[in-house]
Amino acid sequence: MTGPAPRRTRLEQRLGVTLPLLQAGMGGVAGPELCGAVSRAGAGGVLGLYKEPPERIRRLITDTAARTGDRPFGINLVPEVLAPEKCRAQLDAAVGVLPERAFVTFYGLPAPDLLTAAVRSGLPVVVQVGTAHAAGRALEQGADVVVLQGVEAGGHLLGTLPALPLLRAARRDHPDAVLAVAGGIATGADLARAVSEGADGAMAGTVFAAARESEAHPLFKRRIVTAGASDTVVTTVFDIGWANRPHRVLRNALTVPGPRLAARFVATTIAPDGRRLPVPRYSAAVPSIRTEGRIEDMAMYCGDSCERITATEPVTVLVERIRTEYRRALRHTRPDPARHEGECQGE
Repeated sequence: MTGPAPRRTRLEQRLGVTLPLLQAGMGGVAGPELCGAVSRAGAGGVLGLYKEPPERIRRLITDTAARTGDRPFGINLVPEVLAPEKCRAQLDAAVGVLPERAFVTFYGLPAPDLLTAAVRSGLPVVVQVGTAHAAGRALEQGADVVVLQGVEAGGHLLGTLPALPLLRAARRDHPDAVLAVAGGIATGADLARAVSEGADGAMAGTVFAAARESEAHPLFKRRIVTAGASDTVVTTVFDIGWANRPHRVLRNALTVPGPRLAARFVATTIAPDGRRLPVPRYSAAVPSIRTEGRIEDMAMYCGDSCERITATEPVTVLVERIRTEYRRALRHTRPDPARHEGECQGE
């Protein structure tokens, strides 16, 4: 690594990471191994909990904590896919075993009582949103960090704007807030551009889904590595298990316009207790290392940043390259000091 380290952003200071980059908490992809590797490398690893039951959540967090040493890591909850009482049970289970260095993330703005419970835990709270209005609500309710998701992102989409215009809108309303962006982040240059535009950091999913420690199916990883931005599409077809939310995926036979096919089983996945669970056509489930069957017909969530992902590699290599690129790119940019006033004051 060459050159002096850049000034720490507010995201780094608030969450204790040494690179202002969070790994998205992707259900079925972001397990303890990926989360642990990202955190040990100095970025913010996030464990995807999706629909996991409380008893398994406690085991997953214990496993992850053992892999991260003294580094911070997060857990991700998705309130809109569960009944409120089940999501609250997930949060309670997680808070009961998370170490002090950990943080809690939500995909989407949670109900006020759920967000309040997370804030009262004393752990930093990160909320991912897709509109400036939702960003304001999250901050008013006590969120420490807001991630602004642009339509470039892979997976389910929370808004309709690209990441940087959304950042500008939110930053105008909340000049002192800790704001990160999601969507279009795969390299250190991408991260530096976001920071130079006024972000305190970023969240990335696709680049980590392709990493060696990811639980994504090998075919899924290969498709990310070989895809270009034009190989992704925003669709609503993968709606079984997660309805009414558009999503960016890699194109396949099911994303081609035409009559909807019968929702027959196309694959099976092995549950933690050893049961083989059928996966219907149009399921929102991702193909993981535990999935067998017609992988090519499943939802492979992928952002347009795949254009800049060219290999499946270990997280240590990936994060170190992003860190080096980030430092190099920042030396060639001149961020507006007003956008980072909090950093200059040592927040």
